[in-house]
Amino acid sequence: MAAQTHLLRNFREALPRTPGQWLILFVLALAMIFYLLPVYVMVANGLKEAQGVSLSTMWNLPQSLSGGGFIGAWERLRPNMVNSLVMVVPATILSSLIGAINGYLFAKWKFRGSDVLFTWMLFGFFIPYQSILIPLVQFLQGIKVYGTIPGLILVHVVYGLPITTLIFRNYFAGVPTELLEAARVDGAGLMTTFTRIMLPLSIPAFVVVGIFQFTNIWNDFLFGVTVVPNPAAQPVTIALNNLSGSFSVDWNVVMAGAVLAALPTALIYIFLGRFFIQGLLAGSVKG
Repeated sequence: MAAQTHLLRNFREALPRTPGQWLILFVLALAMIFYLLPVYVMVANGLKEAQGVSLSTMWNLPQSLSGGGFIGAWERLRPNMVNSLVMVVPATILSSLIGAINGYLFAKWKFRGSDVLFTWMLFGFFIPYQSILIPLVQFLQGIKVYGTIPGLILVHVVYGLPITTLIFRNYFAGVPTELLEAARVDGAGLMTTFTRIMLPLSIPAFVVVGIFQFTNIWNDFLFGVTVVPNPAAQPVTIALNNLSGSFSVDWNVVMAGAVLAALPTALIYIFLGRFFIQGLLAGSVKG
């Protein structure tokens, strides 16, 4: 009884108290409904059979829960989802670790030309991917990784370095320099200071970078279709595009496939979203 009373009191305290707060709550509720409507349409129509999907019935709930298009979508997308996981996990880890080392060096171990090099690295943000596809393919062919998942991993690691380096550099810039000086006095070198002091302090930055990189790499289409022309080795985004046939489209399978392809990134944000916000705020304050 006491617990119920406590929960009821907390609920009442959380309710808006002024008309302005109620208005904000109303606007947020409308925004939530607006953004969840496409999710409802995809899930509802993905659970229907092919003949039950049409414009006139798109808002209707499925009449039975037999799986609908999810069974066919999973069978067709499962190998490519494995390819995406094999690509995304090492690419995210490698780009995060290299970005952490770069950010540490640029923030705390100044050397001649470091600011110029950091500026040039940030130019990677502004290079359109389409403009480098031909030399990129030629380079990957030269090192014998074109058409393979390791080649795609290499591409995403390299193109993730500007953002990962920037985030870690801004984060490490807020770490007191006295910690590094004390480590030097104790005889710690460059990598010892990084592994023993900076890495344990940079967990929030790793969460931000990991979520950002995982989302970008998982959702990539251009590099996946260019670097890996073999359909059997392509990531799930290309396989999702191929679900649409040339003459007819099973919209229940397409809708279900879109839900399955988006599920990993959605779960990442659901379970780690609050850590993502905390990491962003920590980096903004310390940077």
